[in-house]
Amino acid sequence: MKKWILTLRQICDLELLLTAGFDPLTGFLCQADYNCVLKHNRLMDGSLWPMPITLDVDAPFAQSLSLGETIGLHAEDYTLLAHLTVAEVWCPDKNAEAHAVFGSDDIAHPGVHYLFKQANLYYVGGKVTQVALPKHYDFAALRHTPEQLKQYFGENQWENIIAFQTRNPLHRAHVEMTLRALNDVPNSHLLLHPVVGMTKPGDVDHYTRVRCYQNVLPYYPEGRAALSLLPLAMRMAGPKEALWHALIRKNYGCTHFIVGRDHAGPGQNSLGQPFYDVYAAQTLVKCHEAEIGLQVLTFSEMVYAKERQTYVLSTELAANDTALSISGTQLREALHHHTAIASWFSYPEVVNELRRSYKPKDKQGFTLFFTGLSGAGKSIIANALQAKLMEMGDHTIVLLDGDIVRRELASELGFSEEDRNTNIRRVGYVASLITELGGIALCAAIAPYKKMRAEIRNTISSKGGYFEIYVATPLAVCEERDPKGLYVNARAGKIAQFTGISAPYEVPEAADIVIDTSTMSVDAAVSAILEILHTAGYLILPAATAAILTTETMH
Repeated sequence: MKKWILTLRQICDLELLLTAGFDPLTGFLCQADYNCVLKHNRLMDGSLWPMPITLDVDAPFAQSLSLGETIGLHAEDYTLLAHLTVAEVWCPDKNAEAHAVFGSDDIAHPGVHYLFKQANLYYVGGKVTQVALPKHYDFAALRHTPEQLKQYFGENQWENIIAFQTRNPLHRAHVEMTLRALNDVPNSHLLLHPVVGMTKPGDVDHYTRVRCYQNVLPYYPEGRAALSLLPLAMRMAGPKEALWHALIRKNYGCTHFIVGRDHAGPGQNSLGQPFYDVYAAQTLVKCHEAEIGLQVLTFSEMVYAKERQTYVLSTELAANDTALSISGTQLREALHHHTAIASWFSYPEVVNELRRSYKPKDKQGFTLFFTGLSGAGKSIIANALQAKLMEMGDHTIVLLDGDIVRRELASELGFSEEDRNTNIRRVGYVASLITELGGIALCAAIAPYKKMRAEIRNTISSKGGYFEIYVATPLAVCEERDPKGLYVNARAGKIAQFTGISAPYEVPEAADIVIDTSTMSVDAAVSAILEILHTAGYLILPAATAAILTTETMH
C-alpha cells in the first residue's frame, strides 16, 4: 500500500473529517464537488459548504496512483491514521481557486501564499476510513470531538450554547463582548472554542494562548463558560471562512455563533488595503443562519469609554466619550519592549503569560543567511562575524558552512536543482531550530534558487529574526580568486552543473544586506552587519563598540 505523509494542514483536515467536524464531508473532495464549492459554496448534492477540503500531493505520487486503489495516510512519525480510496486525481486551476475562495491572487494573503507557494500541484479525492485519530499530548483534557461535546452539553443541560471563535489571546474587550452575548441569550452558556491547528503565520503560539484562555475563564460567571480546543487549519478567508466556522460549530452542537468585525480577516493586501470589508463576514453568515440552523450574533467594535471607565460598542459612544483601544501592533511593541500595558486593556494574568512568550528582541534568536557565488566571501565574513559575536558573549552561535553541511548532512546529494534544494532545506531546518531556541545561526551557502531562499525565509521568520545577506562579489572577481580551483575545472568541463558557469544563480531582488567583497573589507562588512542588527534591536552594543562601528562603516 502506498503511503502519503500528511502535512500539518492535511492532518488538521483529516481529524475533522474523521470526527464529523466537517459533516457532511466523508473524505477529501473530488473535482465535481470541488468546482461546485468554488462556484456556489455548495456540494453537488446542494449541501452548504464554502471551503474546498483537498488532499494535495506532488506530481510523482499523483502519477503513481490508480483509481480505486487504497493508500495510507500517515502522520509525520509514520503512524497510520486513515485509508483513502482514490476516486479522482487532477491538477487544479489554483488561480481560479484563489479568486473563488480568497477573492484575490495576492500572495500577501496567507491563504493565497500557502496555495501558490506551499501546496502541491495535484489533488486526490476520495473517501477516508479511520484507523486512528491524530494523537495530541498537549492539553489532552481540553480536546473534544463533536460527539463528546454534544454529550457534555446534554449531561450538563446546556440549552443555548454560544460558540466564540478565536485565534488570539482574549483581552477585556473580548470578554465584555462574550458577556454581552450571555446576557442577550436566555438560558445560555459560552463555549470558548479557539483554533489550535494552524492560524495566521506570526500569531501567538497555541500553548501560550491556551494558558491565557485558562486564566480568563474565572472572569466569567461560575458554570457559564467552558473551554475546548479546535484542531482546525484556518485559511483566513474572511466571509467564506466565517460561514465555514459557523457550519463547524453547528456540527459541534452549538446553537449560537458570534461573528465579530473582520472575522478571519488576514490583514492588508500588497497595496495596504484590507482584503475584506470589516462587516462582510457578518452579512454572509446572517444570510445562511436559517439554513445552518444556528443563530448568528453580530457585534461592532468594542472600545473602552475613558470617562465612563467601561467597554461599549462603537455604536454606543456618546459625543463626549473618549474611545480608547490598543491595536495588535501596539500590543506587540509593548510586549517586545516590556513597556506598561494599560489595565483597562487586558488582565494581569494574560499580560504575564504573553510577556513569557514575547522576549525582547535582544533575547530572541535569529538567522543570518549568506548567499552568493563560490568564492564571493560568504564563509570568510561568516567566520569573522561568528568571532565578533562570540566576543560579545550574549548568544549561542552556530556556523552552518556550506562545505561542512554538504559533507556532514548531505553527502549523498548531487548538484541537480532538486538536490541543491534538499540541501538548503536541511540547512534551513537546522537554522530554524537554532533560532527558535534563542541562538544565532550563520548560514553560508550558495543557495542559487529564489524559490528555495523564499521558503527558508518563511520557515525561519516564524521562529525569530531573519536576514538574507547577498554577497554580491562579481563573477570575474570570484573566478580570479578561485581558491579551490573550481572555476578552472568548471570552465574545462570537468565539473558539471557548477553555479555561475553551467548552472544558474538567481540574484536576490530584496536581500536585507548586500555586500561586495571586491570593494568592502571583511572588517567593514562585519561592522555593517553588526550595525544593522543593532538598529533592528537584535543586538545591544556597548556605546564604545557602537561608536567604532559607525566610524568603520564610514570608510
